[in-house]
Amino acid sequence: MQTADLFIYPSVYEGFGLPVLEAMACGTPVVCSRAASLPEVAGDAAEYFEPSEVDDLAAATERVLSSTEKQAEMRQRGLERAKLFTWDECARKHLEVYKGLLA
Repeated sequence: MQTADLFIYPSVYEGFGLPVLEAMACGTPVVCSRAASLPEVAGDAAEYFEPSEVDDLAAATERVLSSTEKQAEMRQRGLERAKLFTWDECARKHLEVYKGLLA
């Protein structure tokens, strides 16, 4: 994934969006659908499209691939965004939920 020019994720339903997060952590620009949890995971680090609109996907892909400046900006934003999601933070949040349920 690190050598890819772009990661495209046309998911219609997504539980969390781990593939998007993995791509960002590799420094790969992400184009993903504006569905389910993907905007919450990718934030401002991805280029979005409506999953039911093929032309929107093509336009989003073109916007990224036609601009080396945009690609560099997306790589940097993606790397920063990926740092917000760690396994330690995931475990901490789960522990909080469990403690709340037991209280």
